[in-house]
Amino acid sequence: MSELTRADVAHLAGLARIELSDTELDTMVGELGIILESVALVSTAPIDDVEPMSHPMPLVNVTRPDVVRESLSPAAALAGAPEQDQQRFSVPRILDED
Repeated sequence: MSELTRADVAHLAGLARIELSDTELDTMVGELGIILESVALVSTAPIDDVEPMSHPMPLVNVTRPDVVRESLSPAAALAGAPEQDQQRFSVPRILDED
């Protein structure tokens, strides 16, 4: 177990501006102690030959290739529009400002 004291936890809580009751302080001593021990254990891992990476899994771009192809004509795109104006969709005004 780490040498974390109740006073240490109260000081940390004060720095973080977290109000803890006496019961919570007692509980946090044990929980923070376990966290500190776990961090200490992880920091002993042999990582000298491990290359740093930005993500734990290999990242692959899954987008499709950018290929030029036919698209809808303005008339076809507006065919289902309830209202249109000068080859554009017409929608109700939502702002009163011009």
